Amino acid sequence: MEAFRQTYLRLCKEGAVEPQESVMVRLQECRASRLDLSGLSLSKDTCTVLARAFQKDTFFSDVSLSDCMLSEEGAIIFLTDLFHNTSVKTLDLKGNNLKSAGAEVLGKLLTRNKTLIRLGLDWNALGVWDKAFTIFCEGLGSNGALTHLDLSNNQINHHGTLELAEALKRNSTLKVLALMFTSESPFNHMNKQDLRWNNIGLLGGRYLVAALQSNHSIEQLELAGNNIPSDTLKALEQIVGRNTDRRSALIESHSRTQVLSREIQSLKQEKGQQFQNLMVTIDKQREEMGRSSRSTNIQIRQLQEALNGRKSAVNALTTRLQMMEAALALSEQKNHNLAEVIAKLKVEKEQQLDVRNKEKKKEQEERISRDDKLLRDIKNLTETNVQQKNYIEEVERRCKSQQQQLFELKQELTNSTAEFKLKLAQTEDRLEIEKRMSKQALEDLDNRRQREVETVNRHRGENEKALQERIVKLEGQRIQLEEDLSRTKAACVAERSLAEEQLGNVRAQVRQEEELSGKDQEKLAEVSRVRLELQEQIGHLEVERIAQGGLKEKIGALEREIKVMTSNHREALLDKESEASSLLEKLRLKEVEIQRMRDDEAQRATCLQNAILTYVRGSPLGQYGSPKT
Repeated sequence: MEAFRQTYLRLCKEGAVEPQESVMVRLQECRASRLDLSGLSLSKDTCTVLARAFQKDTFFSDVSLSDCMLSEEGAIIFLTDLFHNTSVKTLDLKGNNLKSAGAEVLGKLLTRNKTLIRLGLDWNALGVWDKAFTIFCEGLGSNGALTHLDLSNNQINHHGTLELAEALKRNSTLKVLALMFTSESPFNHMNKQDLRWNNIGLLGGRYLVAALQSNHSIEQLELAGNNIPSDTLKALEQIVGRNTDRRSALIESHSRTQVLSREIQSLKQEKGQQFQNLMVTIDKQREEMGRSSRSTNIQIRQLQEALNGRKSAVNALTTRLQMMEAALALSEQKNHNLAEVIAKLKVEKEQQLDVRNKEKKKEQEERISRDDKLLRDIKNLTETNVQQKNYIEEVERRCKSQQQQLFELKQELTNSTAEFKLKLAQTEDRLEIEKRMSKQALEDLDNRRQREVETVNRHRGENEKALQERIVKLEGQRIQLEEDLSRTKAACVAERSLAEEQLGNVRAQVRQEEELSGKDQEKLAEVSRVRLELQEQIGHLEVERIAQGGLKEKIGALEREIKVMTSNHREALLDKESEASSLLEKLRLKEVEIQRMRDDEAQRATCLQNAILTYVRGSPLGQYGSPKT
């Protein structure tokens, strides 16, 4: 706003134009994005400067030039420079007596400007010149941004109404061509086409009815004072009501469409996530099948190497064969389970996984073919095993050496178990040491907290004791001052009574010695002196009373300070206690974690031991532990 004001001053200086004081005042009063120059008499030079300022202005979006009585040249200059303005959205030109040239420039403005959405043109004379008003209507028909328009009191006849109707037919992007401007706020009523107080007549009303048959954007139309028959007005009201209903339906349909779009998007995301999860599961199962297949191939190669290289170990070969059969049965069981899972997923997501199920079926056929090949290989190996029965005696001789190897493996297993137990004992010792260290740290922390609590309590006791002593001293001082005040009051009362008595005596003496005029004057002076002394004593007593009130206020302040210090000490103690509780909770969590680690170590040791025993029992050497008949 200040930048616009500075720009205005600079352009006035460059154009050798004297800045209008009224314009400067209005610019100074602006507090929002609205520039209100209504009611000012703007000269041509001022319009030129304002037009140049608005060429690069991006602040004001609402400009009011109503009742400014713009000259035709000034209006042309101002409107021409708004052709490419992108910030002004509301323009009020009410009561400026715009004529032929102004109407033509307005038509060009509506053709070129793409940001102006509200335009007030009431109380002008645009309809007097048919050719100029035709240009204005052509610009209105090609405009795609204007939503509010006021053309009331523009002397529009049925010829102008025909041009306006043609513009309404051509315009296909105008959302709302409906405005009703009032004196309070020229653009506070939306969705109204204000054509009141023109001279549209019967023909103009029919032109508007014909135009609104193809225009579905106008939602309210004001035609008061236009000599239009009631049946035509009723037809226009029905058309406008139809447009209003259609817009309401469109808004409701748009809102429902948005809701449905959001629901569809959420469903798509959910189904996509489910599909991704299914793909991950299938990939995992495929990897597991691949690992199983690789392990089976490795076992087959090992069996072939044992048969070709050693041509022995019938019992070992039988054992391996049994292991292979068990692995095959496990693989078949896994395949059966996988088929069941895929069947269930197919029932649930049949439409989404049709292609994936076909691929899965193809993979199953390949797996069955591989299994058949494996069975054929096993059959061949079995036949080879029958052929190798002649070598049983040689194998039995070698079994003895195998038994020796089994004994060595068992010895190695015993040593490994002892070493593992030793490591487990060392781990338990370390855990016990960590537990003792944690307990020691907790005890140290508890002792430190206890010492801090004792220190805080001791300081609090000392402070309370010092404050109590101070209170006692102040109380003693207060009592002493009260006693002094009482004595002073008693002395004052006694002196006052004595003075009154003396005054009575003096008065009696005065009455007795009325004849002696000189002595009478002396007695009056004595009475005045006594009165002054009494007033001084009363003043001293008042000062002492004020001092006593100040002491009472100090005592109250000390008592409040004691209460604040006591509450602070209590809060400190509560903080220490909460800290100790948190440390105890951390210690408990540490003990739980240590116990969990110990259980995990024991479980891993048990699993390792079971795995070793299982491996030894399932190996070919384990079959030679007992002689076979």
